[in-house]
Amino acid sequence: MMLGGEFKVSIDDKGRILIPARMKDSVPEGTLIITRGVERCLWLLIEKTWKELSERIMGNPWSMFDNQSRLLQRRIIAPAQECLIKSGRVTIPSSLRDAADLEIRSEVMLLGIQNRLELWNLEEYQRYIEKSDREFLEASEAIGKDLRHVRAP
Repeated sequence: MMLGGEFKVSIDDKGRILIPARMKDSVPEGTLIITRGVERCLWLLIEKTWKELSERIMGNPWSMFDNQSRLLQRRIIAPAQECLIKSGRVTIPSSLRDAADLEIRSEVMLLGIQNRLELWNLEEYQRYIEKSDREFLEASEAIGKDLRHVRAP
């Protein structure tokens, strides 16, 4: 899955969103795993990406004894649900809609970020962008310094 883009989409009366036409080739019909993301959004992942992520979080058979592992397992693994994409639409389970403050018949922000989709409450996303502006500038500066040492192709 190679995704990119920001799209305002609506949640319909049945709790579904329509995958934008530009994303349909990258998000094939089938199953998506939807779970809580970081910063109060939802992550929508194809099965391959989910498998890699969940194996990493689960770590080893004894990860249940590690505090940080348990935290990630409870916040990301436990709430995950398989959801089918039918006719370009995916139903967002109500428990996950509640976790990200996504309401029926509301406009939400759908982001394509390389190997995942993120689904945000529109107002929450706008607050996040404003709040993180300083950190974004710092991150841009840091990567700019790293890239100065890379030769152009």
